[in-house]
Parts: sequence; structure tokens; C-alpha cells
Amino acid sequence: MMNLDLTGKSALVCGSSQGMGKAIAEQLASQGASVILLARNKAKLEAVRDGLDTSKGQQHAVLVADFAYPEQVKATVAEFLKSGRLVEILVNNTGGPAPGPANSAETDDFLAAFNQHLICNHELMKLLTPGMKEANYGRIINVISTSVKQPLHGLGVSNTVRGAVANWAKTLANELGQFNITVNNVLPGATNTVRLEAIIQNKAKKQGVSIEEMEEEEKSIIPMRRFGEPEEFANAVAFLASPAAAYITGINLPVDGGRTSCL
Repeated sequence: MMNLDLTGKSALVCGSSQGMGKAIAEQLASQGASVILLARNKAKLEAVRDGLDTSKGQQHAVLVADFAYPEQVKATVAEFLKSGRLVEILVNNTGGPAPGPANSAETDDFLAAFNQHLICNHELMKLLTPGMKEANYGRIINVISTSVKQPLHGLGVSNTVRGAVANWAKTLANELGQFNITVNNVLPGATNTVRLEAIIQNKAKKQGVSIEEMEEEEKSIIPMRRFGEPEEFANAVAFLASPAAAYITGINLPVDGGRTSCL
């Protein structure tokens, strides 16, 4: 039988106050994991925490930090770990860089995005892998973008940074596999989130069309002719976090309704 049970495991889910991060936290909790929610909005995090499943004795927690400041993220999680609690599952997820072409981006735009994504991911990995090794169970799952397979138009900074994270993750998968730690990337396509709304609004404004027209145009290039739901994306993440995915590591898994045209 497929073992999806996470009872007794703890998961740190970044960017979990809304959208895909929230959906991931809810799914992991439903499988028995205790979830540590991490984002910058304490009130939203507490609302998410209060709605999580506790039927298997899960002990959920809230940590507040801003991913624009890696040292703040590092210090917040390091303080939490002083309690001696092991965290076997790390879900790296945070909001994407502002849209725009790469050729007009400022150097500071790239530096800020690298800090928010790659550097924060790396600091969290360093903090949590000792506990994963001790537990002989580790899952590092990075929420990136299908742009690591096929760059997306108008997302120059994001395309660049996501590619760096994907290669960082593949390198880690090679290094950490011997410790029963898997490292995988899950690539969302067009998913019903605040981020997608912003992208569609920006495109509609630039093209001088209505938001509804822009939505239909975007859906027309997806084989399934619809946007994904955060819960559908969360299912893929939760599978990779489970014992059932013990021999899957170093992959880029698109959850995009077939939109990405390359293999």
C-alpha cells in the first residue's frame, strides 16, 4: 500500500499565509504532520494555523520573518530549533519577483530576488539538514516555476533566479541522497493565486484588453483549458514529502495542466 502518512513528522512551510503555501500546509497537516508556518504576516499565519488538522496530535506553530532579509529568516528558525524539535520536511516557497523583461531589470532587482529565493533556501537547508540526518528522513521541496524548463515571457528576473534554484537543488540531491534526504522541485503553472491575478492584470493593461479576455487567452494555451487550483499543486508537494516518494530525488515536476511544451 502507498504510504502517505506523515504522523510524527514536522514540516516547515514557507510563504504559508496564503495561496499555494497555505494549501500545502493544509495538505501536510491532513496527512498527520505538525506544520511550522513561516511568513511575514502574523495575523494571517495564525488564522491558517487555527484551521489546520490536529486530529493526530499535531502541534502547529507560527514563525514570523520577511524573506527579503535572509539573516532574519535564519535567526527566526534557528531560535525555534533551540527547543530541540526536528524538522524533517522543508518546503521552500515565497512570492516571485516583479514581472518585466530581463534587459530592463536593475542589478538590485536580481540581488533582491537571489536573497529572497536562493539565499533563504540555502540558509534554511543548512539549519535543517542536521536534524534530517539524525531522523534518517528528509524532504526538501522547492516551489519554483515551469520557467526552469522553458523561460516565460516578461518574467526576466524570475526566470533567472528560478533556474539558479533548480540547479542548486539538483546539486543538493546528489550530495544529500546518501542521508535519505530527497531534494525536488515542483513547478507550478498558471494556478489560481494572487500572483497569477497580478500577472494577468499586468498583461491585460499592457495589451489594452480586459482581464477576462486575458484570462481566456492564457487558458487557451493550457491543454486542460483551465487554471490549476492551489490544492491540486499541494497534492504533488505532499506526495513528494511522504514515505511513498523515498526513491524520487533531483527532479523538476511540472504541475501545469500540460502547458509546458518541452519534456
